[in-house]
Amino acid sequence: MADELKDLYDLGDVPPLGHVPARMHAQLIRQPRFGEPRQAFQPEVVNVPEIGPDDVLVYVMAAGVNYNNVWAGLGSPVDVIGTRNKAGEPEDFHIGGSDASGIIYKVGSGVRDWKVGDEVVVHCGTWDVHAPGVQAGQDPMFDPSFRIWGYETNWGSFAQFTKVQAHQCAPKPKHLTWEAAAAYFLVGATAYRMLFGWPPHNVQEGDVVLVWGASGGLGSMALQLAANAGAKPIGVVSSPAKFEHCMRLGAIGCINRKDFSHWGRLPDWTDNDAMGKFTSGARAFGKAIWDILGERKSPRLVFEHPGQDTVPTSQFVCDTGGMVVICAGTTGYNADVDLRYLWMRQKRLQGSHFANDEQAYAFNELVIEGKIDPCLGRVFPFNETGECHQLMYENRHPEGNMVILVNATAQGTGARS
Repeated sequence: MADELKDLYDLGDVPPLGHVPARMHAQLIRQPRFGEPRQAFQPEVVNVPEIGPDDVLVYVMAAGVNYNNVWAGLGSPVDVIGTRNKAGEPEDFHIGGSDASGIIYKVGSGVRDWKVGDEVVVHCGTWDVHAPGVQAGQDPMFDPSFRIWGYETNWGSFAQFTKVQAHQCAPKPKHLTWEAAAAYFLVGATAYRMLFGWPPHNVQEGDVVLVWGASGGLGSMALQLAANAGAKPIGVVSSPAKFEHCMRLGAIGCINRKDFSHWGRLPDWTDNDAMGKFTSGARAFGKAIWDILGERKSPRLVFEHPGQDTVPTSQFVCDTGGMVVICAGTTGYNADVDLRYLWMRQKRLQGSHFANDEQAYAFNELVIEGKIDPCLGRVFPFNETGECHQLMYENRHPEGNMVILVNATAQGTGARS
């Protein structure tokens, strides 16, 4: 006898394939709870979202963790709930989560590439697929409609079901567990665009690539991508204890940033003493790169995301004609460059933000081919969503990527019935 259909299922209690219940469990952020993650995230039961013609509904097995939902929980620097309310969206809550692995349970009327039962991973780039520029083949990352799913949009992956645009889906690598499959897509596709999306500064064989935060989720992907291209990645980390992890992923050497003390914004250019101290520190850091290489060769590409504390040094050590590519500002947004080096040595400072479909799919193929390790660092149960983000907020998270189990309620499990 078939199981009775229910309006709400417990986590891990798998609904019959294609049956979408009315309600679901989710981790919600609400404006009155804005603050540190352990208070901001709370479990609630809400309605399962309705999908549009270009959408699919995914039964979430596991969800990756990224810093964007630390910001969402803090309500700073952007109140994501208030911003969406002003744009006409009615929900007074935020369901975060910008990485997922899962099973498609419903497809929109206009979807042709996916069907119910397909196992997928989900990337976080959303846009108006009918926008004139997108239809004309322009990079959708430059379209005004671009948003990050699960941060700038609602209905992310910290819930039993998530609503995504069909183009966000890619095949789940068959050799990965649900939790490993949820770990890599946001950071991996971001790193792919940074390293291969800005010609002529695509990573080439023999290039020196300096990677900040090399033991973290983003840096772990950058090291592997650079090494796979035959480049020479050098990792910058906060402790020698992280060297082994980076070397395993392809780094030819590592630098402990705590061996240096010149970090921060540039002093006024007329302050000769202060500028001299900065220059001395930056030169010492550059020499550490040369010592690893065994030659006086500077990075053609610098993979940046700390921002304010490190951009002055990144721009200083970048080779003539090279590029500093940056996707975040975790130490602050007001970064300085010495324009003399920028223009006279013809360096490039390039902003980069996530990836388009072509880049995301290309990265996922590398994972499918076994060329990229998802670098799964630690797995958390659903009820520790807040604590997981608290570790990230306090910079106490492990090497690699963190993942939260949703319907895959035990690590390494989650086969559908």
